[in-house]
Amino acid sequence: MAELLRLRPREAAGWDLVALGEIMLRLDPGERRITTTRRFDVWEGGGEYNVARGLRQCFGLRTSVVTALADNPVGRLIEDLVHQGAVDASHIRWAPYDGTGRAVRNGLNFTERGFGVRGPVGCSDRGGTAVSQLRPGDIDWAAIFEHEGARWLHTGGIFAALSEGTAEVAEEAMRAARAAGVVVSYDFNYRPSLWQALGGHDGAMDVNRRLVGLADVLFGGPDDLRAVLGEDVAFDDAASSWPAAATSAALCGRVVERFPNIAVIASSLRVVKSATTHSWGGVCYADGEVAQSLPRADLEILDRVGGGDAFAAGVIYGLLSGFPVREALEYGVAHGALAMTTPGDNSMATLADVVHVAGGGTAHALR
Repeated sequence: MAELLRLRPREAAGWDLVALGEIMLRLDPGERRITTTRRFDVWEGGGEYNVARGLRQCFGLRTSVVTALADNPVGRLIEDLVHQGAVDASHIRWAPYDGTGRAVRNGLNFTERGFGVRGPVGCSDRGGTAVSQLRPGDIDWAAIFEHEGARWLHTGGIFAALSEGTAEVAEEAMRAARAAGVVVSYDFNYRPSLWQALGGHDGAMDVNRRLVGLADVLFGGPDDLRAVLGEDVAFDDAASSWPAAATSAALCGRVVERFPNIAVIASSLRVVKSATTHSWGGVCYADGEVAQSLPRADLEILDRVGGGDAFAAGVIYGLLSGFPVREALEYGVAHGALAMTTPGDNSMATLADVVHVAGGGTAHALR
């Protein structure tokens, strides 16, 4: 696996993984609705950051996050939550606050978990955030990747969609990481709403194609792959629900044919039966072959947000640890499943929990 991904030895790097992305304050009404609640629980979250936090809290790896926050009490609350998650916050860029948020602010994400026939609901309030105003040259990537040293950079399509500038920052970071011998992963996390002001689907294709050409590892399902390959690629409709290994191999093979820099493609698979019951699993493509996880046909869900990020963290942990692809995949599926049994964006699982579930363990009481 080290040869497949050119992994830097752990002792030669200060960070196992550095994440580049936005961290928002999530406001969660619990069992209530956003429109009628009188109180919210508060969590931090963000697609790229969630991976770094999962790797630190569950798997014990050394992780850091590169982001920007407005320097006000909300930003300092997010920083405190990052500290509680034990992710290094030394690379947060602080933007002076103007007193009203006209020039810069911090992102908010109101999220309902859903229940039964009522699906989850998200309402983002993230325009003009500090991180969306990052520009190339703002971050000293040489200091992070070469002087401090990193083994892995993780970023994705959510960060790239925040502004034209963030896509350029993602490209700058990915190029610097590759030049320094750092493995790069990219999670499509395609959200049509985020691309509306940046050219819609065509804009997403342009940016994603450029950035995928700089990645070693991809995370994303069939719908995400459409965002990078476009409508000219023929997809089996079954691939959007529960693809067979053969279908996935053909799908991923088309990606690698177009982007030969890609060594691994990992995808969580989800079939939504209700907001609280999903079928869950995953596939992982490497060296021309697809590994498929054991499916979990009736996984009970408390809060699905962050499940895909926890999946990515588990797979990355396995790859960094030199596990066979199939074992790394099972760690990702298990960690994602566990993350969706607790509230908030982030995993509250332990490594022992993941090992237990990945090995087929049940939910019998542990006493």
